[in-house]
Amino acid sequence: MATQTYRIVSGAESEIHEEPHIQGSRITVRHIHERVEGAGLSPKTVAERHGLDVADVYEALAYYYKNPEEMAEVEARHERAAEEARRRSSITPPE
Repeated sequence: MATQTYRIVSGAESEIHEEPHIQGSRITVRHIHERVEGAGLSPKTVAERHGLDVADVYEALAYYYKNPEEMAEVEARHERAAEEARRRSSITPPE
């Protein structure tokens, strides 16, 4: 029987902004989710663009949905950081 190796590093074990990512890369689970669910790209396209196996993309998506509390915290951290950047910025975006 084949042994399955999971390649997702959890946020607690991650050195990349304390965010879950694909082992051996800097591609985060959040980034994969944004590309597939947010931008509507196919998992195959995302894999090809990032030099990943398509199974890694599906594994990242599965991780995203199996860990909703962790991913909600990651999203909240990104929102807080974006809000802080907007607050500190001296550039006013166009309307």
